[in-house]
Amino acid sequence: MPSPVPIATRPIDKPSVGRNNYQPFGYREDVLPKGWSKDGSRPLPCDVHVSHDVGIQVRDGSTLYCDIYRPTDTSKAVPAILAWSPYGKKFNGISMLKVLPWGLGIPEGVLSGLEKFEGPDPAEFVPRGFAIINVDARGSGDSDGTVGIMGTQEAEDGYDVVEAVAKMSWCNGNVGLAGNSHLAIIQWFIAALQPPSLKAIAPWEACSDLYREQFVRGGVFDAGLFDFIIDHNIQGHRGIEDFHEMYRQNPTADSLYWKDKRPDISKIKIPTYITASYTSFVHTMGSLRGWLQIQSPEKWLRICPWQEWYDIWNCKESTADLASFFDHYLNGADNGWEKTPRVRTTLLRFSQDPLYNITEEDYPIPRTEYHKMYFQPDGRMSSEAPSTVSSLSYNSEKYQDCASFTFTFPARTRLAGIPKAVVYMSCPDFHDMDVYVLVRKLDAQGKALLNLNIPWSSIAQYGVSPASVDSISPREKNNLVFHVGSLGILRASRRAIDPAKSIHENSPFHPHDRDEYVTPGDIVKLEIGIWAMGVEYEAGESVRVEIHGNSPLLRGEFKEDGEFQKLASHGTHVLHLGGEYPSHIVLPFV
Repeated sequence: MPSPVPIATRPIDKPSVGRNNYQPFGYREDVLPKGWSKDGSRPLPCDVHVSHDVGIQVRDGSTLYCDIYRPTDTSKAVPAILAWSPYGKKFNGISMLKVLPWGLGIPEGVLSGLEKFEGPDPAEFVPRGFAIINVDARGSGDSDGTVGIMGTQEAEDGYDVVEAVAKMSWCNGNVGLAGNSHLAIIQWFIAALQPPSLKAIAPWEACSDLYREQFVRGGVFDAGLFDFIIDHNIQGHRGIEDFHEMYRQNPTADSLYWKDKRPDISKIKIPTYITASYTSFVHTMGSLRGWLQIQSPEKWLRICPWQEWYDIWNCKESTADLASFFDHYLNGADNGWEKTPRVRTTLLRFSQDPLYNITEEDYPIPRTEYHKMYFQPDGRMSSEAPSTVSSLSYNSEKYQDCASFTFTFPARTRLAGIPKAVVYMSCPDFHDMDVYVLVRKLDAQGKALLNLNIPWSSIAQYGVSPASVDSISPREKNNLVFHVGSLGILRASRRAIDPAKSIHENSPFHPHDRDEYVTPGDIVKLEIGIWAMGVEYEAGESVRVEIHGNSPLLRGEFKEDGEFQKLASHGTHVLHLGGEYPSHIVLPFV
């Protein structure tokens, strides 16, 4: 079923051999022998049977194409793991790493090249007795139609492909879904339709509401990430959904268009293995919503310490974990998977590698104590609200200008969970405000730290260490590789809250169904959910809360002012403190 509203499209590049490693189109069968390698890739550990450009017809008559990697031994039927996206079917995982700083810590020889970008590597799963199927979603590559991102159409396509694959002669009838980012997000949509042959899913870092978590977070539209993806990863014959135009036509989240981009996760009832991280700027809260709202009694959550591509491609423990999960539910293996802790978490330490695989009873962690820390006019935070009213101001249009407040820990302390800021704001110069609340870690000398999202040892060969962070070039110091801190965003005109739909008291659900503009100079109360955090502080280290008028995240090669984004904030923002305006943050102590 197509989108509930007409979809505006924009052009994309036609498939051309070599671009994003697109290969000449046409069905064919190959056997890649053990030891096969291409351009320095990992040699295959076994023979792999490959079926290229296999067409599968979906319910509206369109044909989608996939590549199938499976064992050459046909004496035993095997389960299938689908990797679904519009990013291309082969040889594009390695190519993406080549343009990232330090190859994201994934050296040559780790990947086989057969992996789909953000998908599982067939070299890891075929020897374990699985088939990996890399699908070109509707409109991408040579698949029919126009590229549409998430929603009912893509979910129904997924349903039909799952059922078609389950009937293939080599398949044992059991199908799973795997992969991260787009490949993970689509799993919510497909699984919510409950295809009978889909027996387990593993969404590896997945937002679950395209409006609130990716394109219009906090009410602030930003399609920069997806524009980059289109330019580098997507090609097809008929164009792609134009999110800029669709937002212009549908600015509020209550439109049918955006409702179709938020899956009903409560309809998912099959075994699910979710990963999340505190360092993602797109997926964190969507993964946690999945954990909280999935109705399957067989569900697992791992908050992992590393950037998602490093985790899925260069962590042997993660690969073994995923294979064990699928072996149990797609093959019926009695391998003890069910004894795996239901929740494992991470604590970031910024200047050193994180602590991880910390077993917990549930998430959010039940023993969490939520403490209000009030902002003081002298820049401190304390458990007591100021008795007198005061205010602080900052230039909302200047990068890194902010109001900030610090608390120094007298002993080792762990903050793990979902924070929330409650701030009283005014703006004498404009009728709206974009407010960004950032939670940072400071060392014992008061220096703000960055967390490396891959192991420090993985880039030691480049001479990079915690002591050398300040000398790293702007291009290498980006949000994919480094985490500044957990962030909350809210546009003042979108401050309305629907408590009935909030997944947690510190994660307010904003309906984004109307604009309530602010009279210049009037003070408004903003409750700003901050994405989940997990940080350990040593005695003498500090937590600093910063309130900004534009994004405080790293900007890479962009200049500090004027080129990063079109600012929605204007002029001076005033933060009010004390008395009837007790601005504060709620922090999760464990």
